[in-house]
Amino acid sequence: MEKKKEPLLQFAPFQSSVDEGFWHRLSSLKLNKLGIDDSPLPLFGFYAPCSHSQVSNHLTLIAESLPSELSDASLTPQTSIGNRNRCSVPGILYNTNTVESFHALDKQKLLKEVAGKIWDDILTGKAVEDCSVLSRFLLISFADLKRWSFHYWFSFPALMLDPPATVVNLRPASQWLSTAEADSLAAACNEWRSSKSTADVPFFLVTVDSNSRATVRLLKDWEACQSDGNKILFGFYDPCHLPNNPGWPLRNFLALISARWNLKCVHFFSYRENRGFADMGLSLVGEASITVTQGWKDTVPSAVGWELNKGRKVPRCISLAQSMDPTRLAISAADLNLKLMRWRALPSLNLSVLSSVKCLLLGAGTLGCQVARMLMAWGVRKITLVDNGKVAMSNPLRQSLYTLDDCLNGGSFKATAAVESLKRIFPAVEAEGVVMAIPMPGHPVNSQEQDSVLDDCRCLRDLIDAHDAVFLLTDTRESRWLPTLLCANANKVTITSALGFDSFLVMRHGAGPFSHASDLNAETANSSSADMQKSCENDANGKHRLGCYFCSDVVAPTDSTSNRTLDQQCTVTRPGLAPIASALAVELLMGILHHPQGIFAEGDINSSISGATEQPLGILPHQIRGSLSLFSQMTLIGHSSSSCTACCHTVVSEYRNRGLEFILEAINHPTYLEDLTGLTELMKSASSFSLDWDKDIDDDDDEGCVEI
Repeated sequence: MEKKKEPLLQFAPFQSSVDEGFWHRLSSLKLNKLGIDDSPLPLFGFYAPCSHSQVSNHLTLIAESLPSELSDASLTPQTSIGNRNRCSVPGILYNTNTVESFHALDKQKLLKEVAGKIWDDILTGKAVEDCSVLSRFLLISFADLKRWSFHYWFSFPALMLDPPATVVNLRPASQWLSTAEADSLAAACNEWRSSKSTADVPFFLVTVDSNSRATVRLLKDWEACQSDGNKILFGFYDPCHLPNNPGWPLRNFLALISARWNLKCVHFFSYRENRGFADMGLSLVGEASITVTQGWKDTVPSAVGWELNKGRKVPRCISLAQSMDPTRLAISAADLNLKLMRWRALPSLNLSVLSSVKCLLLGAGTLGCQVARMLMAWGVRKITLVDNGKVAMSNPLRQSLYTLDDCLNGGSFKATAAVESLKRIFPAVEAEGVVMAIPMPGHPVNSQEQDSVLDDCRCLRDLIDAHDAVFLLTDTRESRWLPTLLCANANKVTITSALGFDSFLVMRHGAGPFSHASDLNAETANSSSADMQKSCENDANGKHRLGCYFCSDVVAPTDSTSNRTLDQQCTVTRPGLAPIASALAVELLMGILHHPQGIFAEGDINSSISGATEQPLGILPHQIRGSLSLFSQMTLIGHSSSSCTACCHTVVSEYRNRGLEFILEAINHPTYLEDLTGLTELMKSASSFSLDWDKDIDDDDDEGCVEI
């Protein structure tokens, strides 16, 4: 009876993927360093084992695949070691000066040259010591820098066995191995992939002893593996996901096995993963039969490997005219982290809201610099900074947007210097700097200054009206009063961040007292003033409004800078405090923007986290108070006060009725706000209140006492 002919072992070809950053780096090298030099250029590609049952991994080129312009004359790129997601593969690039030269390249000759290097590496033993050379590749290209288009073609040379290898058996590893063997092999592979020394070693040996214990070893341990008498598998990182075909790297691996160890029957292990861990159901184990002809090893075997383009042997062409501009590339790179968040961690992240929200930062000091950078990291593109100070020599160390150059010649204005720095960091940011002082209660103005101060008030009002969110990041308490009033009147999202020496406060202001005035128009005519004021302490949801920065105060803001020593005039804080408070302030804004109730969202505290986790970013607190000395943090809720000097119904109504005249009176008369809100009467009542002690109670009698 005629023996059944075994089918040929068929391999899934390598697929390429080129990141835009690679072309940008190549363009920069060509323009600034290579010029007309078209000598071959070394580069590295990266791949990893298949990690999804429906998608194969590609050999990827990124910016780091090429040497940087600052590297030495050898122009050798630097590769990372121990990165489990980046198994590096050496390659060679031929970048021509004209498209005609590109098409005229002798492609078969180039393929044979690279295949010859692979064969030499096998015969000399280099491929056993550094197995990544088994996957050497070739890239030919032409960069049309005038049109920002790139012609390119990959080749992944594969040495051909003569005759080709046949497949005796091919099954998922979980079916080939016993349960104990599969579990042991999965654990051994996970350990191999977790070790920095072996994570990116793509070819290896697997031994399975009589106790079903699997061990993963380097190729150079072949002799030791033979003497053990254990079952041996030849493993490799398989980028392919197909259930009936191993990936392209196995081709040259079989050539090495046949040429160096003269094996006729090879059990190979196509290692694949699922979510970063070994998957024995996705991985394959197969038996290949190799019967090469005599003398096959005497010459370089024939090779194949040019990548097909939609099934045809033609090069590819990509046009990056729209994205190769450095600003556009910066935008793409800046949004990468945010887009990756949407894959799994935060699918509801609204990038359009983040890119369109307009943020006003009052204060461009330590807090302002940090908040601006955090906002850009979150994808916010429209930022306005307000400050009238200049950059001092003491600033750059703590205020991250400034350098020594900003301090020279008397110092640049912080608002403008910060904007210039933001644009250097990210050219696509729409940043504006406004040099302006904020009028403050307790800092009276004379008649000559009055017009200028009123202009500042109008400017601040217009800025707040034109923005969606306002950050209060100034140094003094009184400088926060006017912005708080204007934000309460306009019902703007307002976030305050304030620092002590080792403590901080970050809070969001509640909605303004008239935030739901349109719903109350019908009731206003028949309501008393007291009823109206009471109703304005509730928000649009009928809940008690959250308070502002001034709601817990019983005194009006006043001058806090005069007659102060130097350490009292400066913001003296522990250096680590500002980054923490700034980050929390920005995270608070992100929570508001992604909360369905926005500014009207109730305040959450830690104890209510179970319900709050329904929101995409977790809880949304009202106040966050922290202490570096205790390394502690707590969330609090403070409701609006009917006597608040900044956001209560009385104050906002007075501003609406009298406008700038009211602001001027509040600035020039220290007690005006206290008299208006009733705080003066409250303090008089408190000072006249006395306690009558029952002298008949014995001091030792603890009955009726409450421990606080």
